[in-house]
Amino acid sequence: MVLTGVRNPRPVTGAPPAFPCQSLFFEGPNGRLAAWYSLPAGPARGTVALFHGYTSEKSHLVTEATFFRDLGYAVLLVDFAGGGGSAGTHVTVGYREADDVAAAARWLDARPGGPGPLVLYGVSMGAVAILRAEAELGVRPAANVLECPFGSLRQTARNRFAALHVPAWPLADLLVFWGGLQNGFWGPGLSAERYATQVATPTLLLWGTADARVTRAETNAIFRNLRGPKQRHDFVGAGHEPYWHRYPAAWQQQVRGFLLHQK
Repeated sequence: MVLTGVRNPRPVTGAPPAFPCQSLFFEGPNGRLAAWYSLPAGPARGTVALFHGYTSEKSHLVTEATFFRDLGYAVLLVDFAGGGGSAGTHVTVGYREADDVAAAARWLDARPGGPGPLVLYGVSMGAVAILRAEAELGVRPAANVLECPFGSLRQTARNRFAALHVPAWPLADLLVFWGGLQNGFWGPGLSAERYATQVATPTLLLWGTADARVTRAETNAIFRNLRGPKQRHDFVGAGHEPYWHRYPAAWQQQVRGFLLHQK
């Protein structure tokens, strides 16, 4: 794995939402991006753009999108480059995916009337991409809802090696360095903890206490470093998984309560 890189099957788009939506494409620096877009049934409070995690694609966010739409938000579900209906074959675990987040924000800004207050929702890799898009690419949403972002690419690689009961040093560091080199970025520099120091957006940070891929220390550091208004909720016993699946009422309560207090 260290010598040849990680090879995962390309994520294939699943079933579309049950609610009416438009399938569309827009251009980004990493190629053409596929998305689903839907207006809410009633007056719009704003727009939520949803970004999936590693080895996933936009259909895995349909439940969350349905909830946001029911709250009165338009929703944009995006396939990162390298998965689903989007162009490309490479995934950079949040680095170049930040460019896709920025491209989605530009597409929404170009729509007549704009997106209204823009909320960015991301899971794992998607959450890290959002933080980098705001810290380094100038994206300025009204609010963030971030689920289980990893602290850094180096640390998440070390966590994976620990889960495999393989010594992390020096293999994890070599993997991060070589993977970044292959994809044209500095792998050890991919750090949500560092990006958070430059993010003043009101943010809700969600984490599961049994997450073997993202540690409490990483989550504490990200939350501590966020500069703007922030809230956090830990789901007891949840792993690196969709929190709505195990705790639907609590997940909805946390997200709804946070968004209703945003202007």
